[in-house]
Amino acid sequence: MKIVEISTLLTCPGRNYLIVKVRTEDGLVGYGDATLNGRELAVQALIDRHLAPWLTGCEAERIEDIWQMVFRQTYWRGGPVQMTALAGVDMALWDLKGKLYRTPVFQLLGGKCRDRVRAYFHVHGRGDDELLERCRAKSDEGCHALRYSFETADPFERATVYRQPHQDRISEKRIEVTAETLRNPPRWDSRIYSEDLLRITAVLRRELGAHVELIHDAHERLSAGQAADLARKLEPFNLLFLEDPVEPLHKDSLALIRSSSTTPIAMGELYNTVQDCLPAIQNHWIDFLRVDVSHFGGITGVRKAASLAEAFGVRLALHGPSDISPLAHAANLHIDYSIPNFGIQEAVLPVGELLQVFQTAAAYRGGFLSLGECEGLGVEVDERAARSFPYRPAYLPLIRDNEGAVHDW
Repeated sequence: MKIVEISTLLTCPGRNYLIVKVRTEDGLVGYGDATLNGRELAVQALIDRHLAPWLTGCEAERIEDIWQMVFRQTYWRGGPVQMTALAGVDMALWDLKGKLYRTPVFQLLGGKCRDRVRAYFHVHGRGDDELLERCRAKSDEGCHALRYSFETADPFERATVYRQPHQDRISEKRIEVTAETLRNPPRWDSRIYSEDLLRITAVLRRELGAHVELIHDAHERLSAGQAADLARKLEPFNLLFLEDPVEPLHKDSLALIRSSSTTPIAMGELYNTVQDCLPAIQNHWIDFLRVDVSHFGGITGVRKAASLAEAFGVRLALHGPSDISPLAHAANLHIDYSIPNFGIQEAVLPVGELLQVFQTAAAYRGGFLSLGECEGLGVEVDERAARSFPYRPAYLPLIRDNEGAVHDW
C-alpha cells in the first residue's frame, strides 16, 4: 500500500490548525495533526517541500521505518518544527492503518488497558469567588480533577494585574495574540504570584474538600529556588501535581525541587524527543510525563516515551490543550487506552466552528473520556469546511518583568 500523496491544509476554525493528509494508491486517506502554535507556516513548509516529495512512494504500513527515516535522516535531529512535522505524518499513517484493518488505533497498539480515561479541565477565575464558583460548577458536572488559574493584582501598583495562561472556555480567553499585543506585553512578578497561589490553593482545598484533585501550572515562570520553595509550601494542600515549575532547558533544576518537596511534579509539554525526557525520568525527578503528541513525533514517539516512563514508575498525563486539533486529542485517547502507566488526561472539548471541521468519536461524561468503536483515529475531517476558515496570522504571547526585561512565558 504505497503512499501517492502527502498534503497539508491550514485552517482556522477559531484558531489555527495544520492538518496532514496522506493518501494511498488504494484510495485510503489518513489525517494527522501538525499544529505548532505560532509557527504553523514553518511546519507546513517542511512537510510540503521536504517530506512529501521524499515519502511519496513509501509503503504506508511501515510506520516505524518511516518514523526512523524522518527522525534520523535530517542529521539535525529533534526540535519542535521537525518533530511536529513528523507527528502529523505519523498520526496520519496510524489513522490509515486503522482504516485499512477497520479497527481503532488502540487495537493496533495492543488493545485496551482500561475502559475509560479520566480527564481534567481548566478552570480560571479573576478572583477567589469567581474561581471557586467555576470549580464547584465543574465538580457538580462530575469532573473532580481541576487545573486552576487566577489573576493577581500587584499590591503596590493596583493597575497592574498578573495573568496566568489558561484555556477556560467559559472565559473565552485565547492564548494567541496580535503583533500589536506582542509589542506591548503584560507584566509579571513571580514572587507576588507565588504568594497569591499559596493563599488561593488554601481556599480551594478548604472549600472543595479533600477529594477534588487540584492541579496548577506554573508555566515555567519560576526559578529553581522559587519552585523548590513553592513546592514545599504546597505540600499541605495535596496537589495531584504542580506542572512545569521551571524552564525545561534547565533539567537539573528538577533535582532541587525533588530534594526539597514531596509535591508531585509534572513536566514535558516542551520536550520533543525521548532524549529530552531521559534525565527527569531516570532520576525520578518527575511523577507525571506531559509530552505533546503533536510535538513529540506523533503516536510512535509518545509510545517510546511511555515505555521508558513505565520502567521508572512515571505516569503519563499527556498535553491536551486547545491549540491541538481533535485529531491530536483522539490520538491522546488511543495512547491512554493502550498504556499501563496512564495517569490522567488534560482535556479541552471541541465547540463552535471547530465542530464544523472535525467530527470525533470521542465522548465526555462525568469526568471521563471514552472512544466508541471506530476506524483509525475516529475523526472525520470536512476539508471543504476547513477551507472556509482561512489561516490568520497569530503569535504566542510575550511577557516582561516589572523592570521591563523579557520573562519566560
